[in-house]
Amino acid sequence: MSEEDSFQEKTLSSTYIYQGKIINLRQDKVKLPDGRETIREIVEHPGAVVILALTDDNKIVMIRQFRKPVDEVLWELPAGKVEPGEDLKNCALRELEEETGYYPRKIKKLITFLSTPGFCNERLTLFLAEDLEKRNKNEDAGEFIEVKLIKPNEALKLVKENIIKDAKTIIGILYLVSSKNSIEY
Repeated sequence: MSEEDSFQEKTLSSTYIYQGKIINLRQDKVKLPDGRETIREIVEHPGAVVILALTDDNKIVMIRQFRKPVDEVLWELPAGKVEPGEDLKNCALRELEEETGYYPRKIKKLITFLSTPGFCNERLTLFLAEDLEKRNKNEDAGEFIEVKLIKPNEALKLVKENIIKDAKTIIGILYLVSSKNSIEY
């Protein structure tokens, strides 16, 4: 038995509590490594992309929008849910243009990370988008978004001041400032 096997939980049964447009909620009855049984509540999410878009003068394309779950206007990197069967790169291109009006001539997948693995299976993929062409925004109905261009050091300051609170955005900004001049295609 490998070391990882000693941490595995065996699923005994799964029951869907809710199935919605964006998420599903299920309860899994599991057997723990020590033999006890417990219930895990799991939010299923199809995954999303996050776009770290940089202008020719190295400003980050950011958005501000109201987020009802936290009742706040948040600073964020453009992002969006992956549609069924959609390629991640195509999703990133679509979401960046919809939310900001920018279309990148260069785009590169950087990393994939988990949003909240304690209860959700959402995987987010961070893309770097450069050589941007300005087009018209094609917002989804119900999205009210303000686009801002911010220097990386200003964005980092907003993170440190707890003005930028969104985890995916913080990850993107920290990725950028920690790898300055080392992101290659």
